[in-house]
Amino acid sequence: MRRARCDTIRSWRRSNPLGDSARRLLARWVLACAERVLPLFGDDAIQKIQDAVSRTRSCSTGGSSAASEIRKRLIAVRTANSAASPAGAAAARAVVQAAAVAHMGAHALGAAAVENESRWQLANLRERERSALRTLPSPGADSSGPLGPGLLSRGILGTTIREIQLRLE
Repeated sequence: MRRARCDTIRSWRRSNPLGDSARRLLARWVLACAERVLPLFGDDAIQKIQDAVSRTRSCSTGGSSAASEIRKRLIAVRTANSAASPAGAAAARAVVQAAAVAHMGAHALGAAAVENESRWQLANLRERERSALRTLPSPGADSSGPLGPGLLSRGILGTTIREIQLRLE
């Protein structure tokens, strides 16, 4: 049992190489990415999405903890699932990914991929944020975490994340 727990912790650390301060730093950038597409969500349940934006902003300044955000993450996910249009769902998912940066830095690339305007995104990265993003694994390279074999490692999101990572150099 103890060995399995240690393996799980090692796997989590590989897929989440960013500490609290780097995740807070990236939250500023992912919020900017997500807020660019937020108007696409429309009026449907906008308050719940705005709450996720506010919580992410608070987390970026140290006003909230990863544990607190993990407990609240599904509120925005359910709101995204109830969006009236595909564009609205994508906008809400960008906010969901941004809010998830509080507990796992790789979600920053998920928010950027959903927003999918990499020229603007890269132009608005500060050097410290760029450095933090460079430490993240490539999509599908690790068996766990948001860049593991799942939503963010395949299709247009995976392709966009790979393009962003290549342009970070």
